[in-house]
Amino acid sequence: MILTPLPVTPDHDIPAPLLTELTALYASNREFQALSGDFPDPDDIRPEQVAVALADELANPDVEVLLARAAGLLVGVAITLAHHPDPADPDPWIGLLMVDAGAQGQGYGRRIVQDVEDRFRAAGRTAVRLAVLDANPKALAFWTALGYEVIGHRRDLQLGRPCAVLRKQFPTPQP
Repeated sequence: MILTPLPVTPDHDIPAPLLTELTALYASNREFQALSGDFPDPDDIRPEQVAVALADELANPDVEVLLARAAGLLVGVAITLAHHPDPADPDPWIGLLMVDAGAQGQGYGRRIVQDVEDRFRAAGRTAVRLAVLDANPKALAFWTALGYEVIGHRRDLQLGRPCAVLRKQFPTPQP
């Protein structure tokens, strides 16, 4: 599996073939889309909606959109945030991890998380945070199985949805 930053055109657009792939990935996760409310109709996610959602993310210079490919196919996407808007929060965040529904259960999610954590460690970060919607017990089970611990509950900054905030401290490297 290869994890690479989202390529954009000089005009900051997502190339059309890639946007088609991303739309299919987002649409494959109908259950999450219905739960999150990120798109008006989880049964009809359109390329222009995905483009707007990703453009909104990329408008923040601390955000990175990472694409995961296996055997040339887009199997997942991760959106990271190097610095949280709250200055009291020292950790980077994983804002989204989505694996194509047809590729779930094959270890891609764990591998994407490992690669994201490795990127943060290489940048000198000592921990990472994320939020899980309270109504998403599958996601909570996934993240806690990877060593993330619930450190609090609050509403998310975008839509005010109730969430559990999780954090994972990276092990201190041994000399």
